[in-house]
Formats: sequence, C-alpha cells, structure tokens
Amino acid sequence: MSNPGASDETPARTVAQLAEVLAQGCKPRDAWRIGTEHEKFGFLRPEAVKEGQKAYSAPPYAPNGIEALLKGLQKFEPDDWTSVLDNNNIIGLKGRGDAAGAAISLEPAGQFELSGAPLRTLHETAEELTAHFDAVRPIARELGLGFAPLGFHPTATRAELPWMPKSRYVIMREYMPKVGSMGLDMMQRTCTVQVNLDFGSEQDMVRKMRVSMALQPVATALFANSPFVEGKPNNILSNRAQVWTDTDNARSGMPACVFEDGFSFERYVEWVLDVPMYFIMRDGKMRNVAGRSFRAWMNGERQDGLEDVTPTIGDFEDHITTAFPDVRLKQFLEMRGADAGSPEMMLALSTLWTGLLYDDAALESAWELVKSHPWEDYVKLREIVPLMGLDTPWGEGTVRDLAAQMIAIAMDGLQGRDMTDESGQTEWVYLAPLTSLVAGAPTQAERWLERYYGAWMGDVSRIFLEAEV
Repeated sequence: MSNPGASDETPARTVAQLAEVLAQGCKPRDAWRIGTEHEKFGFLRPEAVKEGQKAYSAPPYAPNGIEALLKGLQKFEPDDWTSVLDNNNIIGLKGRGDAAGAAISLEPAGQFELSGAPLRTLHETAEELTAHFDAVRPIARELGLGFAPLGFHPTATRAELPWMPKSRYVIMREYMPKVGSMGLDMMQRTCTVQVNLDFGSEQDMVRKMRVSMALQPVATALFANSPFVEGKPNNILSNRAQVWTDTDNARSGMPACVFEDGFSFERYVEWVLDVPMYFIMRDGKMRNVAGRSFRAWMNGERQDGLEDVTPTIGDFEDHITTAFPDVRLKQFLEMRGADAGSPEMMLALSTLWTGLLYDDAALESAWELVKSHPWEDYVKLREIVPLMGLDTPWGEGTVRDLAAQMIAIAMDGLQGRDMTDESGQTEWVYLAPLTSLVAGAPTQAERWLERYYGAWMGDVSRIFLEAEV
C-alpha cells in the first residue's frame, strides 16, 4: 500500500481534469518498465526466542523488530535509503542512488514490502529480488527474525498480530469492519506479489486493463499459496483471494465499467469518485474522513470534516490508492490477483504479465482469448478459484487449460521482446515454474498440503523455515 503525500495543490474541479492525471501515464514503448512489488511475513526464529516469546510469532514494531530492521537496512546501505516517517515513527524507506525508484514499506501487521524500481527487463528484476533478499537476510538474522512469503498467515489469529504505527491503518482499522467481514484479515493476515506495467495510450490502457482484469482469477489459481488458517487447512487454496471476496466490495473486485462500452480514463475516474474516502492530508497530518464522498466534495456539497478545505489533485492521487480492484489503474497498471510466494514464483508473476501485455501480437491473442467468454464468467471464476484453483471448471475443461493458453501466449510475447542477458538467456525462462504447473505439477498451496499431511505430521509451523527467503 502506498504512503500518502499529497503534493499537487491544484484544485480538483472536473472529471476531465482528473482523467488527465491518469493520461499522463501514457509512455512511448521504449519507456515501458516493469515494477515488481512483494510482501512477506516476519517471524521470530526459534533459536532466537527469548523468555515470554513464542517461536514463529510475528515480530513487534519495537523493540528488536520491524523498526530495527528498517534502521539496520538504512545503516547498512546509507547511500541508498532515506527514512519515511509518520508521527516520528519510521514506517518505510525511500530509495535513492542505486535504489532510486524503489521503496520499502510496511503493511498493517508488519508485512515487509519491497516496491521495486521501474526496470527495463526481467533479468534486472531477478537481480533486484536477489539483492533485496541478500540485504535483508543478515540484518534480520542478527535480530532473530526470518521472512516467509505466503499469501495468508498460516498460524496466527488477528489478535496475535501487531499493528504498525501508520496513521492510514488506524483509519482503515476502524472503518473496515463496517463494510465487510474480512477487511481486518486482509490488512493483517495477507501478503501479495504484484507487477506494475505501463501503457502507451488510452486505447492501449483499455485493452490491457480488460485482458488483465479478466485473467486475474487465473493468476490467483496459478499462484495460490495460502491453504492454512490458524494452523489448519480449511479446504481453500488461496485464503488471501477468499478474503478479498468480502473486504470492501465498493472499492475492490472487478468493476463492471471496465468491460462496458466506452471505458476510458474518465470512466475509471467516475468509478473512483464513488469509492468512499478514507483520508486527506493537510499540514502534514492525516484527517479521517472515512465514508465521505469525493464526488460530492468536488461538487461543493457538504461533507462532514471537509467543510474548510477544497479538493486538490493531490487529494485525488491519494484517493486512487484507496481503491483496490483486482487491476488498479494509476499512471500504470497494477496486477493484484496473486498470493506472495517463492522468489521463483514472484519472478514468474512479473514474467507472465509482461509477456502477455508488452508485445502487440501477444496482447491481441490474449484479447481474443478473453472475449471468447462473457464478462460475467470471469466474475464467477473469481469467486470459485480460491477454493478449487487450477481444477476449477472452465468451458469444457478446467482453469489449468486456460492457464496453459495464457502461458503459451506470454511465451510468444517474450520471444517477441527478445530481451537477453549477458549470457544470452531469454526472459521466457522465468516462466518455467508455470509451465510445470499447467503440465500437472502441484501449486505451492498443494505442495504445502502434501507436507502437512506427510512429513510435517500436522505441524503447520514447519512452513516458516521451509518457505523462508
């Protein structure tokens, strides 16, 4: 989740004006980049547990927890990171120098997130992932911490997890239970991996948005990695995705407007304007305006807590970050349908969507694939795949068959990009974990279930060290 910081004080007056904010993201093809974001759960390593602590429990913010890790990273690489503060608490790092364009941030219960820099190739993405884990690992070990990228916390109740000192999360924590049954689970107990990709024009954005929105449930099935809740299986392969089915449906899911005739930057703005607000920033402080209407505010109608201020472009840019559709449009597109997973799967996620969306022929093939079914079929698919994964029925076959078609198209798209590293290796090699899955290999969730019923003998805590990065 983004750290707010409204900076553009231009008054926000019209839908067209706000649509232009999104349109500024249009870039020529040679400026298209790949930005990978991934989250992971921290845990106390068993050899470092002290009296009163529990092995594999979530680390606190302080002492000797997440705050110390952030400060350790900044001390270890002082030229690369500057602190991000919230009421004098360090709640993230902003990249500079060699890390320019990257950021490290905290999810509500201390899930540790790298928002990667915009990179030209997937080879650079692979190097960035490796460098991040190599930097975090020794500092975390010194603190007695480990990190495991999983889609849903496998053992903890919400009450057992900490809250990070971020003003935004105080507002969300109060508001979420009013609008869905699983919003606090989303905040505290989920981790995702996503890739951010560019578009060249409004028409290009529309095509990419429709293709990626429709196919997010397939990504959910491929990357399912959260079959446990509070120490036991619950017959769901992606509990992270299941949580999103009842978090806050006014701001999440698959907005119907994406597939309606005339979808555009303006139409997306219209949808966002009807997403209830969370906050605005004024004088460096966050003001709680949860549930208020940005549209009514912009139209000059009274909104409690907003009587003394005028909406700005910066307010709108912050507001966009509080909408959580499966594909989020900002000045780029965010693919949001996958569980966090192994480093190989994190890279495969970025590779899949890059192959589908960054080559014209591949994008056209993907669009032909998508429009062979009505929009409603993908909405229904989203509801079922958290439970059944790749075995979910689809047409005359299963989602595994649909995934195989997606991967074949992505492979062609990556070959069309023809981006090789210094050794001549092509980008499509990073699809290897996915080609295994569509050939019949178990998903990450299914492998963990095999371990649970086999070698672990029902002890889910074993997952932490086996999944550790």
